[in-house]
Amino acid sequence: MTAAVRDAALVLADGSVFEGELIGADPPNGIAGGEVVFNTVLSGYQEVITDPSYAGQIITFTYPHIGNYGVNDHDFESIRPFCRGVIVREMARRHSNQRAQDSLDAMLRRFGVSGIAGIDTRRLTRVLRDTGAMPGAFGTASEGDLRAAAAAESGTDGIDLVAEVTTTEPYVVQFAGAQIGGSEGRRIVAYDFGIKTTILRHLSGLGTVEVVPASTTAAEVLARRPDGVFLSNGPGDPAMVGYAVDAIRDLVGNVPVFGICLGHQLLSRALGGDTFKLPFGHHGGNHPVRHEATGHIEITSQNHNFCVDPASLEGVVEVTHLNLNDGTNEGMRVLAAPAFSVQYHPEAGPGPHDSRYLFERFAELIDTRAVAV
Repeated sequence: MTAAVRDAALVLADGSVFEGELIGADPPNGIAGGEVVFNTVLSGYQEVITDPSYAGQIITFTYPHIGNYGVNDHDFESIRPFCRGVIVREMARRHSNQRAQDSLDAMLRRFGVSGIAGIDTRRLTRVLRDTGAMPGAFGTASEGDLRAAAAAESGTDGIDLVAEVTTTEPYVVQFAGAQIGGSEGRRIVAYDFGIKTTILRHLSGLGTVEVVPASTTAAEVLARRPDGVFLSNGPGDPAMVGYAVDAIRDLVGNVPVFGICLGHQLLSRALGGDTFKLPFGHHGGNHPVRHEATGHIEITSQNHNFCVDPASLEGVVEVTHLNLNDGTNEGMRVLAAPAFSVQYHPEAGPGPHDSRYLFERFAELIDTRAVAV
């Protein structure tokens, strides 16, 4: 029996209106709101939707056909989706894949995530590229109510979204798989600012990994006698996570540190640097990044709205990676301490594998306390 079509609309804060049909869960009072961004991946929609870095945001998929291979338990990047909603051009009416355990629509309903399909995502993406990521609201409510909800949305600026996604208790990670030489003796503490499962799989190849809440102090981390500290990805404005910046400031120089995405931004602020918001962020699995030491180009997976100002860290860090789309900072090495970071996701869940070598560099940093990234 075919499910009834539920007419819906999307309204942006600038007044743009898009008509479509509701998918996934019914939103409370017929309205789902958040900051609307776009992601350019061609596959990996389940990993994107379950990435905690999307807390507070509504994800627009630029690829037109979403849901064709279903979903499965293995590809979850967190215990549940933290995004505010999903926007697609066309949701697959049926899925087909030997690994599939359910449909994407069923997964959205299961976790109470609303979505809207039938949207002209090309037009929507052009609006976001020209105007920047902006608040929006969609659902089955009246256009007037959706317009009011979009106007009331605050976006992701000035909000601590990390507190919404981090673990409440420490836990030890154990995954079966290949180990990197000497891994059995390494002890790694990983800060959970919104950490993804695929990252933990790679880190567990380096040694024993204990994941700690974002609010864990430096003293509490050092008391665990780690060989290295990992600063994870996560959502929102790094300026709102001052407690993490304070902890990182006390860790740098006392233990090897590797940060990615939000962890990269927090490390920069701990070193006295500045961060700023990009117009529409970097969200996708095809961003070209140049490794400055070798000139090699890495195709990377990215998901962030904020960026590090390298000029604010002159003489403190060496820039190691550069984004070839807009020239923004993508990586750095601390000059006076065993610490480095990148703006992208080297685990690539989803995305290309060009940057997985960075986990080996972290292992080298732990073992030698000196690394050329």
